[in-house]
Amino acid sequence: MTDVKDLSQIIASKGQNPLVISAINKQSSADAELERQLRELQFKQELKKSWILFIVRDVVIFSAIIFFIFAVSGYSLFMNIYR
Repeated sequence: MTDVKDLSQIIASKGQNPLVISAINKQSSADAELERQLRELQFKQELKKSWILFIVRDVVIFSAIIFFIFAVSGYSLFMNIYR
């Protein structure tokens, strides 16, 4: 693999306008671990956000709509009985 890297640097340095080649992966293991932990934290935050949206949208709003329907139908039934 080092031969390929050296060859690419030789090819890039030829000509009047040499190319700048950066090292492919210079991350240390600590940086990689921190990046993995950051991705994990972001995933957990997204999951928590999804659960909060689920509870608000599907549980609270659905329950409120059902309660409103029962209240309106009960009121309608009450008004029809006492007419």
